[in-house]
Amino acid sequence: MEGLLSFISDILQQPAFLMGLVAMVGLIAMRAPWHKVLTGTLGPILGYLMLSAGADVIVSNLDPLSQMLEHGFNITGVVPNNEAVTSVAQALLGVETMSILVAGLVFNIAIARFTRYKYVFLTGHHSFFMACLLSAVLGALGFEGTPLILIGGFFLGAWSAISPAIGQRYTLKVSDGDDVAMGHFSSLGYYVSAWIGNIVGKDSKSTEDIKVPESLGFIRNTTISTALTMIVIYLIAAVAAGPTFIEAELSAGVNPYVFAILSGLKFAVGVAVVYAGVRMILADLIPAFQGIAGKIIPNAVPAVDCAVFFPYAPTAVIIGFISSFIGGIIGMLVLGATGGILIIPGLVPHFFCGATAGIYGNATGGRRGAVIGAFVNGLLLAFLPALLLPVLGNLGFANTTFGDVDFAVIGLLIGKIGELLGNTGIYGLVAIVAVALVLPSFLKPSPEAINNVFDDEE
Repeated sequence: MEGLLSFISDILQQPAFLMGLVAMVGLIAMRAPWHKVLTGTLGPILGYLMLSAGADVIVSNLDPLSQMLEHGFNITGVVPNNEAVTSVAQALLGVETMSILVAGLVFNIAIARFTRYKYVFLTGHHSFFMACLLSAVLGALGFEGTPLILIGGFFLGAWSAISPAIGQRYTLKVSDGDDVAMGHFSSLGYYVSAWIGNIVGKDSKSTEDIKVPESLGFIRNTTISTALTMIVIYLIAAVAAGPTFIEAELSAGVNPYVFAILSGLKFAVGVAVVYAGVRMILADLIPAFQGIAGKIIPNAVPAVDCAVFFPYAPTAVIIGFISSFIGGIIGMLVLGATGGILIIPGLVPHFFCGATAGIYGNATGGRRGAVIGAFVNGLLLAFLPALLLPVLGNLGFANTTFGDVDFAVIGLLIGKIGELLGNTGIYGLVAIVAVALVLPSFLKPSPEAINNVFDDEE
């Protein structure tokens, strides 16, 4: 039984397999020929593996940049990183995390089938991270065994369906009407960015309409402009860190400035691979998902990883990353000045989450929305992880924590309610969420999928 559970949980942690299985089920439901089932299944799998490979290149080149910045500017503190804190948690809560992960997927499918929340969450690694967070927070409150698994699985499945719904009207603006949803647990940061864009971005032109002289037309090439931007950032970090540190710790003897330039170029290659993988995913997944929507879960909408949205506004990706990182630095300085836990800006969350916040801010508020929305996202990525640390129990002693906005909000909500009201408060929260899931079915009896159950306005 344990081996079967391990096999299932490993499959569910792999978004490539999850997307492939969803596409296969959809194609079979549509009674597609076997060769189309084969190619339509492999397409999303290969596309996501391509996206993942590009992301790995990005992450591997962000790590030395982070080290150069920390050494060059003499910064020490807690670095938010989902992978790192999850590895710490697995030693303490491995079985609980895996069990919540499986239960969460079952709840998500049931909610999508029987309620108005028609979103199927396909970003398996983020489901795994959230399962880990829930096992830590609920475990710190004294839950264990079956109650911990069922409550954690319910919260995971519910948020997997609710979080895409909250901001779907923004997502439709980002995707130009493509029928996909946000399946990434920093979604609240993206929706805040879009909301801010609505406020500050009146008459602001899109980041994608930035006009450049003909002699600088090559900047419109996303890969080239990304490479040039990142080379400048890496060279600044290299100068701050100094050649001795880089040669001894990072570059294996390669000239530090050559190392910096190569790292910037490799980063751009990673971004280009991500874009190629996204195009491959969408080409096969969305048509196949029509089978799911029509036959199994009526009106179902796939909720996909944040990087899937990068090609919709490539310029906003870079603007969002830089603005978010600046917000993270300012947030760190404020925390240091007020005596709080020092949260060092993690370049991985600031790139992926900041870029996506920039895209959402741009969709509603153009350039101003992209800059200000992503900047506020950066502040959230500084302050919220600092507030989350105390509710993680034993995990709070590690030198890392969860990095994205949703993890902090969900962890703080459950943790604080549990501290104030005990187990009764948690059961009450379960009841409130259950009512929120069921109530729209009675308020809006139309069979159409909801785009945003909390907002009747465009």
